[in-house]
Amino acid sequence: MAKYLILIYGDAQRWDAMTAEDRKELEAGHASFSKAAGSRVLAGHELELAPMATTLRTDGVGGVTTTDGPFLEAKEAVGGYYLMEAADLDEVMGLAALLPEVHADHSGVEIRPIVDHG
Repeated sequence: MAKYLILIYGDAQRWDAMTAEDRKELEAGHASFSKAAGSRVLAGHELELAPMATTLRTDGVGGVTTTDGPFLEAKEAVGGYYLMEAADLDEVMGLAALLPEVHADHSGVEIRPIVDHG
């Protein structure tokens, strides 16, 4: 079985502004997704909002520069991920379509196959 990473993107300000009721509905959607995916979900986590990120880059002279914030400056940020195992991309796409972020007007998901070097 192949492995896939589902990256959940969205507007961090919209996620941060969610009410307790909104969060409850979102979490119920993820619970439904997890139930449907079953053991095909190998891992998954919600990430802290993008301002909590730390980025490391070269300083160009052999050292490393550390900055607060995400690697990319963008309106949409990574909010979470699932590592899945599935027969093929079609199976992952079918399951990923259950995620609530696919149906929100400010978010979506990206599916990336994991390269198998083994």
